[in-house]
Amino acid sequence: MIAYVTVGADDISQAKRFYAAFLPTLGYGLTQGPEGLSYALPVEAGTPPVSPDFYVKPTYDGKPASAGNGTMVAFEARNQSQVRALHAAALAAGGSNEGAPGFRASYGPHFYVGYLRDPQGNKIALFSNDTNEPGRDS
Repeated sequence: MIAYVTVGADDISQAKRFYAAFLPTLGYGLTQGPEGLSYALPVEAGTPPVSPDFYVKPTYDGKPASAGNGTMVAFEARNQSQVRALHAAALAAGGSNEGAPGFRASYGPHFYVGYLRDPQGNKIALFSNDTNEPGRDS
């Protein structure tokens, strides 16, 4: 199981604007400190943490942050409508479009996904795979 994912950012305030456009809607709470942004899903008292956490931090070595070629982080939305809404919100918050929300021929018939890049260039996917909604072949 993946425990956490970290992406680098040179401008934490710009990154916060971008991620605040969709992560709270998906249930993530934010803790911010000098080490950057820490997003986590809520945990009831006495229960173990829900993985994965998502961190946005300055680089450890002080060199400019860079996006990994072929690296992507995907967040699951509740439905297709939420994918569209969160994709639009993230674009309005400084992201760039890497693929409008929709079905892709190479994925399953209910896999609905939109792709973006955060202001640092990290690739993000927002997806839904709800079999109760119309599929690609419907």
